Amino acid sequence: MPNLLQVEVVAAEGKVWEGQAVSLIARTTEGDIGILADHEPFMAALVPSAVQVTTPEGIDEIIAVSDGFISVFRNRVSLLSSFAELAQEISVDRRG
Repeated sequence: MPNLLQVEVVAAEGKVWEGQAVSLIARTTEGDIGILADHEPFMAALVPSAVQVTTPEGIDEIIAVSDGFISVFRNRVSLLSSFAELAQEISVDRRG
């Protein structure tokens, strides 16, 4: 079995998503970046966008993030953002 990524998405309110992934796509200030296992160490600033995390089961988790940072080191990917929310939890009817 190929190496997997260990992904953690953290917002100001706490952990939003954590798990294993085969790939991740995020948008940085320099453009979109795709991360696979054994990626070289990397750190960049995030811009507001949707991050796509593909799990070993083939499920695409979509997470809305605001500004923040992404870091990659030894198959661990951390996304730190002021705001992050799973796409399926976003409601257009929500007020506040």
